[in-house]
Amino acid sequence: MGVLEFQKLPVNTLVGADWKTFKGITQGQTIGKGYKTKYQLTKAICWLLSSLKPIQDRRYNKRLKDQAINMEPVFILGHWRSGTTFVHNVLAHDKHFGYTTTYQTVFPHMMMWGQPMFKKTMAWLMPDKRPTDNMELNVDLPQEEEFALSNMMPCSYYDFWFLPQNMLEYCDRFLTMKTATPEEHRMFRETFLKLIKISLWNTQGSQFLSKNPPHTGKVKEILEMFPNAKFIYLMRNPYTVFESTRSFFTNTIIPLQLQKISPEELEKNILEVYTRLYRKYEEDKKLIPAGNLIEIKFEDFEADALAMTEKIYRTLAIPGFEAAKADIAAYLDKKKGYKKNAYKYETRTVELVEKHWDYALKQWDYKLE
Repeated sequence: MGVLEFQKLPVNTLVGADWKTFKGITQGQTIGKGYKTKYQLTKAICWLLSSLKPIQDRRYNKRLKDQAINMEPVFILGHWRSGTTFVHNVLAHDKHFGYTTTYQTVFPHMMMWGQPMFKKTMAWLMPDKRPTDNMELNVDLPQEEEFALSNMMPCSYYDFWFLPQNMLEYCDRFLTMKTATPEEHRMFRETFLKLIKISLWNTQGSQFLSKNPPHTGKVKEILEMFPNAKFIYLMRNPYTVFESTRSFFTNTIIPLQLQKISPEELEKNILEVYTRLYRKYEEDKKLIPAGNLIEIKFEDFEADALAMTEKIYRTLAIPGFEAAKADIAAYLDKKKGYKKNAYKYETRTVELVEKHWDYALKQWDYKLE
């Protein structure tokens, strides 16, 4: 367990943002009455650390900027709480994959210098398990890159963690990008490309492995960058997803938010964002070339993870399964005793899911057990 409890952090993750990004996210926004101290402390640390950003910029420009990405990335998609973390951790045991680390998500500007010092501090402070679901936490473990992107540009969907009252606005601008400006599109492409190159350099991988629920709404934009990208889409029982997402979002917002949102408003937003994200993915997936998409029920993956992993490699023509099989199997053996959070569906949960997400229940043939 880290020195500090996750929900009692005196700052939020914007300490690792560059100054331009911090200002772009917070300027003109309402900071809640009870969050001004956290905001000012985060702002002060961010300003101090931002003075060090040019060191990485120079090294990146010299070593990585002009390097080509030789293998098209693999993207793990799906709504939050659909099993994307587990699948990411399984595939990341294939050493040819590179990925964004947990450390990188908080300090993306301190990757090509200063890692030993900042990583040691972060490891000392952070808990060893994710409070929301007991998944292992470690500075070097794979992590979803949206947290890093939110510290590198002022147009990430994860800005809603800090400003939850803007959740639906950010859904259309930064999640599905339906109302994003040309400048925001450009910024996403440039920042994401930089993130991938640094991630591959850091983990010494040859193919980038992405796990990022927000990318589920950006398939079209990703294909514009990587026309031959591979996609793994995970679907999970919507009743479970609703209960788990509500719990995850409620607990994750607490240490990050700079303004209040009521439980009722958050719940309403979760129901709406699921629909907008689902529709955008269904619309965009038709653009994916044949053979580059596999759709899986997470329940099927859980039932036989090794066999399903082999199926993913075979379907998407990803190289290296036989070489990685022993490491993947060893990881899965270690996880056999892992206890997931148990969810007992409340009557209200059933009513909300069946009212708002009935299309997903029908399309994927999920029934209340």
